[in-house]
Amino acid sequence: MTPTPAVGKDTMHQNPQPFTLTTTTTVTVAYAGGDERRGPLTMGQANMVRCILRDDPTHINIHDVWPVPEGTSSAAVTDALRALAVRHEGLRTTFPHPQGTAPVDQVVAAEGTFTVTVLDHTELPADPPGYAESVARAARAGRFALQREFPMRITLLTVAGQPAYVALAFSHAVADGSAMAILREEFAELLAGKELPELTSLPPVDLAAVEASPAGLRKSEASLRYWERILRTGPQEMFAEPRGRRPGTDEEARQLTLRSRRGGRALAGAARRTGHPEATVLMAAWCALVAHRAGQDSCVTAVPSANRFHARVARSVTTTSQDALLHLDVRVPAFDALVSRTWGAVLNAYRHSQFDSVRLWEMIDRVTAERGSHFGRDVVFNDVSALPAPILGTEAQDGDDAEQELTWGPPQALPTRMLAFTYRTTPQLHISLWAAPSVFTPEEAEGFLTGLVLLLEAAAAGDVPMEALAEVTGVRPAERGPDWLRVDGCWVSPDAVRETLGRAVDGLPARIQVTEPSGAEPHLTAYIACGETPFTPAEAHRALTALIPAAGSGVLAPHRYVLVENPPAEPDRSDAWRRLNTIDEGTGRSRQV
Repeated sequence: MTPTPAVGKDTMHQNPQPFTLTTTTTVTVAYAGGDERRGPLTMGQANMVRCILRDDPTHINIHDVWPVPEGTSSAAVTDALRALAVRHEGLRTTFPHPQGTAPVDQVVAAEGTFTVTVLDHTELPADPPGYAESVARAARAGRFALQREFPMRITLLTVAGQPAYVALAFSHAVADGSAMAILREEFAELLAGKELPELTSLPPVDLAAVEASPAGLRKSEASLRYWERILRTGPQEMFAEPRGRRPGTDEEARQLTLRSRRGGRALAGAARRTGHPEATVLMAAWCALVAHRAGQDSCVTAVPSANRFHARVARSVTTTSQDALLHLDVRVPAFDALVSRTWGAVLNAYRHSQFDSVRLWEMIDRVTAERGSHFGRDVVFNDVSALPAPILGTEAQDGDDAEQELTWGPPQALPTRMLAFTYRTTPQLHISLWAAPSVFTPEEAEGFLTGLVLLLEAAAAGDVPMEALAEVTGVRPAERGPDWLRVDGCWVSPDAVRETLGRAVDGLPARIQVTEPSGAEPHLTAYIACGETPFTPAEAHRALTALIPAAGSGVLAPHRYVLVENPPAEPDRSDAWRRLNTIDEGTGRSRQV
C-alpha cells in the first residue's frame, strides 16, 4: 500500500452538514491470483455499456455504503477489498475499445491495482449514514473509463484513523443492485473472519458463452418477439393525460419513502388468504393501482431485478440489467383474479428478459416508427427485497418501528414517470418512490403509497372489487377532457395530434378527423392542405414521428394521411375537408398495426 497525502481536498461539497475532515490520503492496493481471460460481452454488459457511453454518469453509475464494524483496522478493510477483487472476475474486468466505438470484448486481468481514498475525520456529522451516502453519491460523477479504470471508486471514512464506512461508486457495466448486495454481504463476512463458499454462479465471460449458444440465441429471439407484441398493442405511455410530459423529457423528482408495519402485516395477510407469494401479491397491487391511477386497461411496467431467477446468475457479480417488461391486463372483476393472472404474466416477463439490447432498440425504433408512437419506459418497479443482503437505503436510516410513516428525500433526475424500489416487505413494507411532478403533486404521490397499503389491507380481509379501487384506496383516476379517446390501445388527444402535425409539416393547414368503424376502436385521419409544397403521406408520417418523443402527452400518428391542395372555406368542419379533391393518400406506415 502506498499512501499519497492530499490534505485539504474538499470532496464533500454536496453535504451541507458540518464535520471535521483532517486528511485525505490515497492508498494503492495491489491484487494478484486470478486468471487472465478474454471474451465477448454479456447481453447485460452490452446493454449497460451502451447507456454508459450515452447517458449522464450521475444517472447511470450506481453507489452503495458498507458499514465497517467497530474495531476493524484499515488493513483488514483493504485486505477484504483485495479478496473480493481476486474472487470476482467482474471486478477485474475492463472493456478495451478504440475511441468513438463501443466495446465488443471484455478483458479479465490476473493482477492489478486499485486505489482507496481515505478521508480521516476528528468526528463525523450528526447523521453519519447519511453523510456516507452523500460521499458515495458524489463519487458517481464522472464517466468510468471502461477501457482502463477499476470499476469501483472506493472511499474509506475513518474517525481518528478508525474505519467507519466504505462509500463506493460502481460502474454499471460490472455491477447492478444484486451484485452490490452480494459484495456487501461477502465484505461483512470477510471482516468477520468467515470463509466464503465456492462460487456457484457463472462469471461474466462464461455467462456470455451461454448466451451465445444456440439455446441462448433462441431465448433472445423469443424475448424480442415478446417485446414486439407489447410495443405493437400496449399503451405507448401509461400516464397519458393533459398535464403529462412525454417519457423522453426528464424531470427532477424527490424521493418519497414509505415505512409501514401496517403494510407488512397486510401484505403477509393477503398472501396467506390468496395462497400466492408476497412478491406476486405486491406486484398485482402495484399494477392494479398504477393502471387505476392512469385510467388504463392494462399496466406496462419494467421490472429490472427480474432476471436473476436462474441459479447460473443468481449470485454472479456482474450486471444483468435488462428489463423484464410486464404487460398485465387488469380487466378482471376483483383483485384475487388479478393476483392469479399476475403469477403467469410475471413468469412470462421473466422468461423474456434476456436479449440483444442493440437489436431490441433497433426493433423499438422500427416498431414505434411504423406505429407512429414513442415507447416510454414510464413505470419501473424494482423489488430488491429478496436479495441476499439489503442494498443501500434499507439500513441507512431509522424508522423500523414505524407503524406507518412517509418521509421526503433529495431530488434526482427521473428519466421515467414513476420509479419504485421495494427494499423490504417484513417486518415492515419499505418502498421508495420517485414520481414525476408533472403527473403527481406531492400530495398525490403520498396518496399513492398510502393507497397501496390500504389496498393490501383490504385484500388481506377479503376479495376487492376492481371497480371499488377509488373508494378503497382514495386514489382517483387521471382526468381527461371529453376530446380524449382510446386509439390503438392508447389514450390520444386529437387536438394534440393536430398541433404536433402542424409543426411537423411547417405550419401547413391540417385537420384531424375521428372516425369510429362499427365494432372497432376510433381511427384518426389527417388532412393536410399542402398547396404547391411537394409532400407525400410517408414524409408527413416521418416528420410527425420525429416530433412525438418531445411532444406533449397523448400524441399518436394518424392511421391515414390525406393530402389536398387548399384548405376548405370552413376549415373547422370535417365534412368540408372530405369533399375536397385528394392529391394523394396513404398510411405512412410500413406495416399496419
